[in-house]
Amino acid sequence: MRVLGIDPGLRNLGWGVIEVDGSRLRHIGNGVCHSTGTELAVRLLSLHEQLTDVLHKYAPDIAAVEKTFVNKDAVGTLKLGQARGIALLVPAQFGLPIGEYAPNSVKKTVVGVGHADKNQIAHMVKMQLPGVDLAGPDAADALAIAICHAHHQSVNRMKVRA
Repeated sequence: MRVLGIDPGLRNLGWGVIEVDGSRLRHIGNGVCHSTGTELAVRLLSLHEQLTDVLHKYAPDIAAVEKTFVNKDAVGTLKLGQARGIALLVPAQFGLPIGEYAPNSVKKTVVGVGHADKNQIAHMVKMQLPGVDLAGPDAADALAIAICHAHHQSVNRMKVRA
């Protein structure tokens, strides 16, 4: 099963694809979609096009997207929400089931603590996906989201068997 993890961002939208075989995880690809243009609609369109290319190239079976956290900057939160809309829309256009995870849930699953920093996340992603060459912190976060989803999927399968 191929899992696509997406870390939404208006400037930088991270993505990571892993393959899951039982309890084994294998890195397939990762990168960052950088929005282009100055107007919001053009930037969102560029993210949509780039993420669509990722799905065409890697053909994931399922996707997972990080939930938006609300911060003090309402305008920034709204813009992030619009980028998150693209992160949800593109996999939905491919008919993929989509999981959504809070940032603390991803960190707790991958690192073991809910308030891990970006360096800790990148370190644990490298430990779980040996040899991975990370395209940056946003790609590391996206791979962490994919790992989190894979973990939750396997736990759910184990519950069904019990």
